[in-house]
Amino acid sequence: MNASDPTHLDRLIHEPGRLMIMAYLYVVEKADFVFLMRQTGMTQGSLSSPLSKREAAGYVEIEKSFKGKRPLTMLRLTDAGRTGLREYRESMSRVLDGIPD
Repeated sequence: MNASDPTHLDRLIHEPGRLMIMAYLYVVEKADFVFLMRQTGMTQGSLSSPLSKREAAGYVEIEKSFKGKRPLTMLRLTDAGRTGLREYRESMSRVLDGIPD
């Protein structure tokens, strides 16, 4: 993405559910899947697919393990994910700053 071009918004982020995922993960070091599901109000299925796509793009790291006998999925933004969100925010600011009062 070219951060100087406000007309090119990162499609991996530009959608309400995707943006919520990225924003919640941006402010924490890492979070478990259930926490993120509760914070975003998304269902398990509606959260899994976007996370997998962000992982494939290198924006999110997903670590699966067990806590006792229960599965535990930990999520964190990668450096690329943090950079992507910062650039997205800058692009959106330029777009919104161009709207007259």
